[in-house]
Amino acid sequence: MYIPADTLDDLLRRIFEKLLRSKNHINPTRGPARELTGVLLKITHPRARLSRTEKKGRLFSALGELLWYLAKTNDVRFVSYYVGRYKKETDDGKTIWGGYGPRLFDMKRIGLKGIDQLANVVELLKRNPDSRRAVVQLFDASDIAKKHTDIPCTCTLQFMIRRQRLHMLTNMRSNDAFIGLPHDIFAFTMLQEIMARELHVEMGAYKQTVGSLHLYDQDRASAMQYLKEGWQETVFMPEMPVVEPWPSIKVLLRAESLIRRGKSINIRRMKLHRYWKDLVRLLQIYAHFKNNDGKKIGQLKRGMSVRIYDPYIEQKKRIANRRAATVEPIQQPLL
Repeated sequence: MYIPADTLDDLLRRIFEKLLRSKNHINPTRGPARELTGVLLKITHPRARLSRTEKKGRLFSALGELLWYLAKTNDVRFVSYYVGRYKKETDDGKTIWGGYGPRLFDMKRIGLKGIDQLANVVELLKRNPDSRRAVVQLFDASDIAKKHTDIPCTCTLQFMIRRQRLHMLTNMRSNDAFIGLPHDIFAFTMLQEIMARELHVEMGAYKQTVGSLHLYDQDRASAMQYLKEGWQETVFMPEMPVVEPWPSIKVLLRAESLIRRGKSINIRRMKLHRYWKDLVRLLQIYAHFKNNDGKKIGQLKRGMSVRIYDPYIEQKKRIANRRAATVEPIQQPLL
């Protein structure tokens, strides 16, 4: 089955409509679900990676999960700060076995091959832009040799340069259409853009093959509500600056760590392009959201260089103000 779309919301609408009609009922470990098998998804404009709806506009959790990958860690404390459900996915209470960060950059951290796979792919494509071998492996045979609470749903990431555009094909063994898919598309298309900047080419299409694309029965009502909800006209995320991205990512990750641990930062002193400073401000906004401080959220919103994030920021501000009226905020020394 082939499901093409221009944007994330267009894609989700088509997927939910098909899954809600599906007669294929399964009962896997995580609960009963409706399923489509052997699906190819396509997003023509990968920067349209954020849903414009209230239901699926998950900018902050998606950004946090991406930074968890880029930080090369599988620490559950990091990711559960943004995505609480990960607290249930750990084997030892400390780490996520299936965490993508170590697998992308240094698999020896989990006892596997010690290769920076992204750097490997970049060097290959610089030598031979037409290569078909630029593949990153995330799923490993050892993942099913023993029982783990969480193993990678993603098998491989393939990067291909064609006509000076970097196309990406993600292969998934399994994908939760309602919760997991929007996060995966955000993280992987951001990774696609990072790689495109390293390779000095533009972004091409994003495609994703899925063995089992499913909608859990517990999410059916939410998917139906999503289809009833209108959204604003699609606006793409800004283009990543056309320079080597990793120095800026390093600064962003350092800022994320400080913000998450309740430390103060001075964003004006950071040597960052406004694109990356906006991401730092979003991390600060999320921290103030957790602290129920709508006033500081509003102050940070005024400092954003673009307005496309405003709906997501306003949503957090409304919730923070509502909670502050009834709950004593957690005190954190945040700017």
